[in-house]
Amino acid sequence: MPNSGSRPAPKANQETKTPRHGSAADFNIERYLKERAQLMEGALDRTVAAHEEPGSQLIEAMRYSLLAGGKRLRPVLAIAACEAVGGHPDDALGLACALEMIHTYSLIHDDLPCMDDDDLRRGRPTNHKVYGEAMATLAGDALLTDAFRVLARSPHGRVPAAVVLDVVAELAQAAGSPGMVIGQALDILSEGKATDQATLEYLHARKTGALFLAAVRGGGMLGGGDSRQIDALSEYGRALGLAFQVIDDLLDVTASTEQLGKRTHKDDAHGKATYPALMGVEKSRRFAHDLKERAISALSAFDDRARALRELAIFVVERSL
Repeated sequence: MPNSGSRPAPKANQETKTPRHGSAADFNIERYLKERAQLMEGALDRTVAAHEEPGSQLIEAMRYSLLAGGKRLRPVLAIAACEAVGGHPDDALGLACALEMIHTYSLIHDDLPCMDDDDLRRGRPTNHKVYGEAMATLAGDALLTDAFRVLARSPHGRVPAAVVLDVVAELAQAAGSPGMVIGQALDILSEGKATDQATLEYLHARKTGALFLAAVRGGGMLGGGDSRQIDALSEYGRALGLAFQVIDDLLDVTASTEQLGKRTHKDDAHGKATYPALMGVEKSRRFAHDLKERAISALSAFDDRARALRELAIFVVERSL
């Protein structure tokens, strides 16, 4: 349950490291994303620190992909969900790092020749192009495994241990066979086959959506959210995760390799099931807009502390190049 154990009262003069976002009047989503991304860069750099010991090439390969930049959307969602229920962003920082480590592992493995066989990611050669397939595979394995150590051992301050355990289980479900892995398997099995919308949504709710769901649910749990708040965050996360995938599919069709920093038009080349292929471009855009509205509507019972989550839904769907 989200509220296992009782949350100790914060200390009167407790120091915090991560600032809360400002009021609605001065909130800016680009600034919020930049601040949170900078926070994540430092946290991830410390989490997977470089060293010169034997096997250092593995750490180098892990850091190559983990510290390659990006919006850090999944970690930001976890922190924003924590804030939305009244928690402090520091309470979700361990989860945020774990989410980005798992996301990075999935990208490394997705890029391998046995999967999508990509040679460009975020404007740079993919991990296996730099370190070889074996080391890239091991770097992904290490990031996935270490993510759970980071989450379990991170200093959670006011968060009861039972809640942390629940969040570990949430993340494991999202990353494992009920979530990302089965989604990737279905993605491979669906190549070159006719797919209906229900099957496509089932696939992407796991391949992409599962980590979005774990981010907002876990952040809400670590922030002390009650069961109704966690349910609302779950509805938000499901809609947003699907919207993100629809937009990702659209960008593969409409954007250039230079704009995205990765190879485009690859889904069609692989015969993958995508929303533009199933619905067409304009209908896919309308579907993404509807999902954005559904995500925002799910937060109707939240006050202005959920402003970041609302703005993130708009950002994900309306991002343009």
